[in-house]
Amino acid sequence: MNSMILEGGAFRGVYTSGVLDVLAENGVGFDAVVGVSAGALNGINFISGQIGRSARINLCYVRDSRYVGPRALLRSHSVIGFDFLFGEVSDELDPFDNETFFSSPTKFYAVATNCLNGKPAFFERDHSDILLAARASASMPLLSRFVQIDGVPYLDGGIACAIPYQWALDAGHEKVVLVLTRQKGYRKEPLSYKMKELYYRTYRKYPALMRQLLSAQQRYNRMQEEIEELEAAGRIFVLRPQKPVAVSRLERNVDKLEQLYSEGRLETLQRLEELKWYLQV
Repeated sequence: MNSMILEGGAFRGVYTSGVLDVLAENGVGFDAVVGVSAGALNGINFISGQIGRSARINLCYVRDSRYVGPRALLRSHSVIGFDFLFGEVSDELDPFDNETFFSSPTKFYAVATNCLNGKPAFFERDHSDILLAARASASMPLLSRFVQIDGVPYLDGGIACAIPYQWALDAGHEKVVLVLTRQKGYRKEPLSYKMKELYYRTYRKYPALMRQLLSAQQRYNRMQEEIEELEAAGRIFVLRPQKPVAVSRLERNVDKLEQLYSEGRLETLQRLEELKWYLQV
């Protein structure tokens, strides 16, 4: 069994969009796709077979106040306008192919953080509302309200498990492909005192979530070290930007986003045969 793990990173996810479009164009598929945060949003379009849709939405609507910004926050209780994305966009402006998504033989998982116990939750496509789970997965802390699923509050999957490669390895997946949104060697800086205080004021009633937020930087950096070791050993295959990413989480510069999308495409095209050899396809 093989699987593909998609890291988040908000609008840095346009790199992932470029990667996935090239894979889809060349018929490279997987038994399972696991998406975290923006990776979950990219993943649903990959499973639905809609080449270009993820990039198209971000490039077309990134400057639309219904999609990003204060107006989106008022409508969707999130700085990203999920009501607009899963409503007007998916129903009319750039329709989502529900039929292909739900009938695909590829397993799909959206990873969100359970705010009561602080643990990652892997929502499968057969969940009663997988698109709501994808929304929860991409709901950034401080910038989004909790997303309630079956009476439990959830937030961004990256809080509890930013890159769930270990989940795939523990599940016995023989081939694991990671699509990351930061360059090799990237490490997160320690949280500032101001950010710690902000987390405390906002989430003090959720101690398990607080522990995950305060330790996320150390866990992420440890993951990156492990990923580099697994990659060197040939256990996993990694696609990532080849230089520092100049795109911010809420980037609204379309030229920068287009450039990052192109980098994702180019990197994948250059390594396509190597990837096929790894997957033995």
